[in-house]
Amino acid sequence: MKREARSIETKLTGIFRLFRFELSFAAGACVLLAELFALGRMPSLQQAAVGFLSFFLISASSLILNDVFDVETDRINAPARPLPAGLVTKVEAILLFFFVALLGCCLALMLGMEAFAICCIVCFVGFLYNWRFKKYGLAGNLLVAVSVGMTFVFGGVAVGNLSEPLVWFMGAMVFGVDLGEEIAADALDVEGDRKTGSRSLAVLYGSQTAMRTAAAIFSVVVAGSTVPFLSGWLEWWYLPPVALFDVVVVYSVSRLLNLRIPDRINDIRRIYLGGTGMILVVIVIRLVMTCAS
Repeated sequence: MKREARSIETKLTGIFRLFRFELSFAAGACVLLAELFALGRMPSLQQAAVGFLSFFLISASSLILNDVFDVETDRINAPARPLPAGLVTKVEAILLFFFVALLGCCLALMLGMEAFAICCIVCFVGFLYNWRFKKYGLAGNLLVAVSVGMTFVFGGVAVGNLSEPLVWFMGAMVFGVDLGEEIAADALDVEGDRKTGSRSLAVLYGSQTAMRTAAAIFSVVVAGSTVPFLSGWLEWWYLPPVALFDVVVVYSVSRLLNLRIPDRINDIRRIYLGGTGMILVVIVIRLVMTCAS
């Protein structure tokens, strides 16, 4: 009995890790912030909850599928992942992908056909990336970054307003952050990618060239973070969390460019965790200011 309970616990742990909660949560948070920007006030409970959950699940489904297609690469680059570690079987992961993707799209349908269509497209793009385009380097990186940027477009669609400049601007910014992270991650995984036939920038031109490309993209993101304040789209009380995120990016990129530092994957993780933290703080500020007015 204890052995069976331990087996179930191990399986559930593996399934939870397949969701990569922090990444899926960040996708849902982006949708919620987009809804706040698009409306200029609090969305309805349905818009907030369904918007968050639908993209949380769509993001999770793509990440689950990534583990399915990357199982051989992960045996080299990340042997502790649920599939190579034997916590979850490949068939179980595929079934989980279909269930989570279907649930995410069905939830989006509650927000209208346009929201449903975006979720279906992002889900299909995630499949294309994992099935074929991941090995095509920059093309695959761009597909992932576009999918991440679509979180803000989806948020605008969910509340029926895509005319707010901040929705598009923030979509472009998270596109840039994710593109930089994807290229930087490829630069750190170059050996495993080379063995699996990937044509990433790091494989084609060297890891340092790829890392410098990622650093250049992050530089554009940091410089671009001033635009909402200079244009008057954001009030100045939003500046502290944005400035703090810029500091995190600059610090992390300086470490990523240093070949002597081990475990630089943690610096990439610091960037997206810092970005998630910034988004959550901005959401709180937006909610407080909305309630105050």
